[in-house]
Amino acid sequence: MNKEKFIKSAIILTIGGAITKLLGMVIKIVQTRLVGLEGIALYSLIFPTFSLFMSMAQLSLPTTISKLVSEDRNNNKKLFFSSFPIVIITNFVLMMILIFTSKAISTSFLKEPRCYLPILSIALVLPFEALSNLLRGYFFGKERMIPHVISHVIEQIVRLVCIILFIPTLLKVNLIYAVTFLILVNLMSEFTSILILLLFLPRNVEIRKKDFIPRHRELNQILSLAIPTTGSRLVGNVGYFLEPIIITGILSFLGYSNSYILEEYGIISGFVIPLLLIPSFFTNAVSQALIPVISKSYSHGDIPYTKKKLKQGLIFSFLVGLPVTFFFFLFPGWSLNLVYHTTKGTSYMKFLAPFFLFQYIETPLSASLQAMGKAKETFTISWQSVLIRSISLVLFLCFNIGMWGFLLSLIVNIFYTIYKSGIYLKKYLSEA
Repeated sequence: MNKEKFIKSAIILTIGGAITKLLGMVIKIVQTRLVGLEGIALYSLIFPTFSLFMSMAQLSLPTTISKLVSEDRNNNKKLFFSSFPIVIITNFVLMMILIFTSKAISTSFLKEPRCYLPILSIALVLPFEALSNLLRGYFFGKERMIPHVISHVIEQIVRLVCIILFIPTLLKVNLIYAVTFLILVNLMSEFTSILILLLFLPRNVEIRKKDFIPRHRELNQILSLAIPTTGSRLVGNVGYFLEPIIITGILSFLGYSNSYILEEYGIISGFVIPLLLIPSFFTNAVSQALIPVISKSYSHGDIPYTKKKLKQGLIFSFLVGLPVTFFFFLFPGWSLNLVYHTTKGTSYMKFLAPFFLFQYIETPLSASLQAMGKAKETFTISWQSVLIRSISLVLFLCFNIGMWGFLLSLIVNIFYTIYKSGIYLKKYLSEA
């Protein structure tokens, strides 16, 4: 029964992920052709900041709720509503931080004053993203994948329609307004997603004011898992946030022009990496399906079944990633031209493609550690990989090889993360 449930969940998430990824590619094509390379480069410069604040806003509650609900040892209603005060307080604090630091981030750190308004707009998106993902965490824990799939697909459709309707008008006014809207469109799509997910909640559950009062037992359970997991994700996103700052600072010092840095970073982050991550819809689906299954089997001491599911997840991810990697390696220019109507980044893509095959198995490894409750271990992996990635980024950039130093640091990060995750999983899954 569990095997059938895992496969069913993986299939549903894979189909939904494929549709979502297809819509995401269409969105990427449309927004790239509408705002152009300069607009995408600005958006790519802002996105690490967006990811950092999103990580803090969610506080890893979606994964935590998913794990606790899947174990079926608690009152799920109390668990879910006890997390609301945490979300409200966290997001309010982050919104205030963004309001007061946006100008400094854009001008002093990113050295691009035009990023100020888009970064400021992130504050409006945070609570909607956090609540939407919290609801998804509940459904993942219940192994109900249909609500996630439907909400995600409709969310992408809303995003696409909004971009088509409003971006052309905003471009006539100012490029920065258009880039800002690319951030704000997440508010509209996530609000739609929340409404859809609420429709799938159990009808027989009464929601009262006292339900929103946090309970000591549930809060302890949530925070004991959420804080270490958030720490690992936060460290990862801090590294991602520092990435454009390090690149801009060092390359500027070495004499590279700001226009070169902005364009090349935009090509890699906005074109090459998203295209190479196309198989991620499948690896994410497998990982999301693995979390409740591995969490339940590991908590009940069923190590052989846990190992079996992990192996299945890795094999599925590898088999999907292999042909895609092969295709991108052979036809990098054709792929870029088909999606983005440009061949810029062809050499970058051909170089990175073989290494991204290993990136595809990184996600199920990390998800399995989280499902097993090894938050301290995932935190260790995160801070070590970020430290190694940042140090290697600085060293490779100092070789004066332009953006190739950035690519080499990505490869170092992929291999170290897989190596360290494998060591921990082997340790905890070795049978006595």
